[in-house]
Amino acid sequence: MDDGTTDTAKGRLKRAAGDLTGNDDLRREGKVDEAAGTVKEKVGNAADKVKDALRSDDDRDADGER
Repeated sequence: MDDGTTDTAKGRLKRAAGDLTGNDDLRREGKVDEAAGTVKEKVGNAADKVKDALRSDDDRDADGER
């Protein structure tokens, strides 16, 4: 799964290009891409935390602890 860094980087490039050329549409597209990348990163981090919590719970079950 893409962790969002690609979208964030793409967004930064688009925003910078929009700033350099004065293209407001490109600048806005860049902001949207950056926001999408940030959301993907946060969702990915949350999913990883849930998976880690489930794994640690499974490990405790396998050891007979609760």
